[in-house]
Amino acid sequence: MVIIASPEIEETDESVVRSRLNGKEDGNLDNTLRPQSFDEYIGQDKIKKNLDILIRAAKKRQEPIEHILLYGPAGLGKTTLANIIAKEMGVNIRTTSGPAIERVGDFGSILTNLQDGDVLFIDEIHRLNKIIEEVLYPAMEDYKLDIIIGKGPSARTLQLDLPKFTLIGATTKLGALSNPLRNRFGATHRLEFYSKEEIKKILKRSAKILGVEIDETGLEKIAACSRHTPRVANRLLKRVRDFSQIKNHKAIDSVVASAALEMIDVDPLGLEPSDRHFLRTIIEKFGGGPVGLTTIAAAISEEVKTVEEVYEPYLLQIGFLARTTRGRVITETAYAHLGIKYDNQSKLI
Repeated sequence: MVIIASPEIEETDESVVRSRLNGKEDGNLDNTLRPQSFDEYIGQDKIKKNLDILIRAAKKRQEPIEHILLYGPAGLGKTTLANIIAKEMGVNIRTTSGPAIERVGDFGSILTNLQDGDVLFIDEIHRLNKIIEEVLYPAMEDYKLDIIIGKGPSARTLQLDLPKFTLIGATTKLGALSNPLRNRFGATHRLEFYSKEEIKKILKRSAKILGVEIDETGLEKIAACSRHTPRVANRLLKRVRDFSQIKNHKAIDSVVASAALEMIDVDPLGLEPSDRHFLRTIIEKFGGGPVGLTTIAAAISEEVKTVEEVYEPYLLQIGFLARTTRGRVITETAYAHLGIKYDNQSKLI
């Protein structure tokens, strides 16, 4: 792939890429709760062990760590792991996302401004423009970038050497990556949903950072509603904290947590109004299914991507939704949770 040289390659819009030295965060609350090391990172033990070996081996050889692909549902810690890897390697991390890289010149600027050993983290890498993806292939394999200088008959091609960097890609849709791109990663890891005990440990750590007193019953209540996802758990903890402070409670217990969660309309399984609307729409408009993804998205006025990446993962995991060759189907368990009668034909009666 060839890049035409232009002023674009000299300076990139800050909205396209952000740089952090040694994994340091920008100081906002969410980043305050973000683990800064493998020791602080709770869960995903097998992945942590494998990454630790990769990092130690790379440091022993005094070379960059291999390109890494992290995939799994949103909110499980892919970005956090990328930052920890950079910090453990003692290098800069530059962060961007697939949809943000619209121009070849932007991407050329990102690549040429990297330093040896730097980590380039691309979130939603499955949404990279195909032209950008072609630029990435030789950059990943050979650390090379081709540019055209000039125009017309006098134009000439110049091949630039890139610094030896590490690409860390993150995606919620592994299948959406092309085979050539996927095969260029030296290590691929799937992040799994967290157990309730792991979520409770995460909540306990976050509560300590936030200066919030919470007992075991409070941890249990919030963990049960967390959708097995740290990002959701921390978000709920902050909302329960707000409620507790306004009501002048000294500590969060199950009673306080239950009242707060009820106020923000989160049910005991962590379903929010939008989740219940999703389920009821399929039941009431389509007899519980089967129904196609595009039809569902249109019925609830959402994008197909939102349905696939926001609604479905947790509902599939808890057995409220099933995927069939004919479309999505609401399960009997979901009917029971919603208090709706169910027949063998999956019809509303």
